[in-house]
Amino acid sequence: MNTEIFNEAELPLDDLAAIGLVSDGRVMLEEADLKALLSGRRTQMLPLKNLEYAEIRIASLNAKISLVSGVAGKPELMIHPTYLRSTAPEYLSEEESWALETGDEISLEKDIVDSKGQKKRVLVEFDRETNQFLETDEEKLEAPDEINGQPLTPEQKAKFKRGKEVEVADGTKVQYTATNRNGIRANRLALIASIVFDGGISYLLFHGIKAFIGQKHDAASSELSQDYKDTLQKMKQQQEKEPAPVLDLSGDDKTRTNSRRSR
Repeated sequence: MNTEIFNEAELPLDDLAAIGLVSDGRVMLEEADLKALLSGRRTQMLPLKNLEYAEIRIASLNAKISLVSGVAGKPELMIHPTYLRSTAPEYLSEEESWALETGDEISLEKDIVDSKGQKKRVLVEFDRETNQFLETDEEKLEAPDEINGQPLTPEQKAKFKRGKEVEVADGTKVQYTATNRNGIRANRLALIASIVFDGGISYLLFHGIKAFIGQKHDAASSELSQDYKDTLQKMKQQQEKEPAPVLDLSGDDKTRTNSRRSR
């Protein structure tokens, strides 16, 4: 999970408007896509309009978008269409890149030296929707403190940041991924992740979560555990004491909310 690293007030509205994602001063993104942007993740595939590239005008294009830190730390818009060919990072061997592209490996950990000469460990995945390799700095990745109210041990948090499956007491399994806007896969269609900070707690409510690679959700996936229900009740009680929006992160068309968020 990535906490928000960008401020909504600093969104590049002119750039978003230029590709048809702002109307009457409102950002026309679903809540989960906006959260993905502010957290440094990619959105789902979006229909974009009026793009220009190398003096070529493109009337419409389906692509994912994301934000990166630009000049003075201000967010800059990145567009990720589907590429005809993938280009693997130089630090991956031919066998490693092929394993990711074919799905033989879901992710790989690599120790690299970045362009600034800094050593870091990254988690590498392959996004089949855009034909791109994705790189996540494990040090900057934040694991949830709880899943459905069940605390994660330091070992479980470390596994999560390494892209490994983590299971809690109620049977819920979860795994980090940069390939979808929610940043997770799970064996449940719904779960509640919690992050503890400064003595408080923040809840993230996920619905329509994508299944693990090579697996499909079944009837059991939609069952809500008692731990989930108990955590949901605590979340509602917190809202009653200190009213605040609880982010509803949806993962597929059948369960996704269509709410819009203004500036």
